[in-house]
Amino acid sequence: MSDDKIKWDQVNKWVSRAGLKTNWQTYGMPEVLDPFTSRFADIDPMPKWDIPQKVMISTTITGAFFSKRSNPNQPITVEEIRNSAEECIKAGAPNIHIHVRDDGGWNALDPQRFHDVIAPLREKYPGTMFDGCLVAVNDKESAVMESTMKTGLFDALPVNTTAICCGDSMFFKAPHVVIKKAQLAQEYGAKPIISVYDDGDIDNARRFLVESKLLKPPYYWLILPALPGCSPMHNPQQMVDALMRMVRTIRDIDPNCFILVCAAGRASTYLATFAMLLGLHVRVGMEDTLWPYPHRDDIIQRNVDHFLQMKQIAQLLGRELMTPAEYREALGMSPTSTCVAKSA
Repeated sequence: MSDDKIKWDQVNKWVSRAGLKTNWQTYGMPEVLDPFTSRFADIDPMPKWDIPQKVMISTTITGAFFSKRSNPNQPITVEEIRNSAEECIKAGAPNIHIHVRDDGGWNALDPQRFHDVIAPLREKYPGTMFDGCLVAVNDKESAVMESTMKTGLFDALPVNTTAICCGDSMFFKAPHVVIKKAQLAQEYGAKPIISVYDDGDIDNARRFLVESKLLKPPYYWLILPALPGCSPMHNPQQMVDALMRMVRTIRDIDPNCFILVCAAGRASTYLATFAMLLGLHVRVGMEDTLWPYPHRDDIIQRNVDHFLQMKQIAQLLGRELMTPAEYREALGMSPTSTCVAKSA
């Protein structure tokens, strides 16, 4: 005796009357399904998705978060950072994001070290774009922030509207710091990058940078989630929900936004791939993650490996890498860089 709830007497009665044939009427012959039109309406039955053909893949070389204890391959010295950046440029990377470290391996706002990394690369690869993270954590660094901006090293500069505990460290930019840094970046010809780590950061940017009319559109947004204290992404559903929420919130503020999503934390390559599926742009590299995969413990060996992995994924998704000139155009900048690296 079957345990299911099917009324088999009725099923068998209708099988005996009507057999097992499918009711089928083909109104659109000679095609069963015409992929381009309908017999009854002049419409596109399966319209193309509105996904940009070109994608920006920025590469971030070292950042401030991780040490060689976490990843023995982490570039720390000026030479290591410059060599890693050059590997990426040779592989086709159109934009490089630079931090520098001090002799102890800590993040530093050091004009000479920035110059020693970027200036030789600018001379050798004049088309490449560079942005750099100028975060002053003491009076000495605060005093040299403006002079570092004046060096002409940077095409763009992140402005973090952040107030979080990142890992075990507090990271807080007061409103006056956010506003003044954004104003100085524009004054010295660098595109401000609105850098947000969670939903609250987006609202800070709305208040202090966008609706204040301090920044000039088009606005450039960078989303850095998935690190401890940032918007959490501990599984695929959290990743999808969090990124969709942040993107929708930004688009409510700025419908024409340019959004770059960092391949961060455990979400890493999966997050960047999802961002590219949404038509967004991505940042890869050893600043934002140790791992290329969320479910394995493989450590990124070289920044260029992570860049080439994402470049291949972009190609598999039918998207092409932006050139530096196309990147600049998308950000409302002049077609060629006006940066001229001066001695620090």
